[in-house]
Amino acid sequence: MKSSWLHRYAILVAVCTLLLVLAGASVTSKEAGLSVPDWPLSYGQVIPNMTGGVLFETGHRMIAGVVGILTIILAIWIAYVEKRAWMRRLGGAAVSLIVAQALLGGATVLMLQPPPVSVAHACLAQLFFSVTVAIAVFTSRKWQEGPEPVEDYGWPSLRSLAILTPVLILVQIALGAGFRHRAFGLLPHVIGAMLVPLVILLAGIFVLQQFPKHRSLRPAAIALLSITGVQVFLGVIAYIARINAFEYPLAMVLTTVAHVATGGLTLAASVVLAIQIRRNVRVRTSEAAEAADSHQQAVAR
Repeated sequence: MKSSWLHRYAILVAVCTLLLVLAGASVTSKEAGLSVPDWPLSYGQVIPNMTGGVLFETGHRMIAGVVGILTIILAIWIAYVEKRAWMRRLGGAAVSLIVAQALLGGATVLMLQPPPVSVAHACLAQLFFSVTVAIAVFTSRKWQEGPEPVEDYGWPSLRSLAILTPVLILVQIALGAGFRHRAFGLLPHVIGAMLVPLVILLAGIFVLQQFPKHRSLRPAAIALLSITGVQVFLGVIAYIARINAFEYPLAMVLTTVAHVATGGLTLAASVVLAIQIRRNVRVRTSEAAEAADSHQQAVAR
């Protein structure tokens, strides 16, 4: 019972963190003058933007404060009930990330959004979200049921793709943040948008082809492929909206925020798939490798 409530609470923290990512995306994008960072002087005042709407810088800080408190409670809860030492360390790491995120957030505003600090702030937020999602996975009943070991017989190996995919997605997130904060142009992010989905597609297809009925790998692969499809679509729409920003500024704001949030979901989904692959997929033995090679040769003939 304690475990199920901890799992539900971990899901709550993850959802609140996603809301924080949404709030951050709505108030830190300065490329089109969407917000005016006057922290800590706003004290709840409405900050106007170019669309004629309003953005609440204080709202972002309030959500961040709530998430910080929820994270501390989560870490304490984990330390109290968890027997797994690595889970207790993960809870401590989550607190460290939220503290670092708060420091970077304050530095971002006080220093008038210097690109390196702003990019680090954006990337750390996405990493923290992935950590909260991972905690939710580790506290789930399905995780406690144990792994379903299978052997990897493809190339490149799924275990290597499990490491590569989240890293590439995080780099792509950094490139997007760098563009939004004017560290560099759009081209690096566009190139990444063409390459990273291919790696994701490769990993997802490999999983579905090799283990189409696996109870953990299949849902994780489908989730990652589905979210990536939405993310690519939103990226195209956000680019079109940016081109027409002066005519339809609100559309640019909404699509950019959605694109940033879905980027966080993509990273989290890749982390979940990586966790499931590292847990369930075993490096193939020599006998299994020889059998697979023989089968491939027979098919080729």
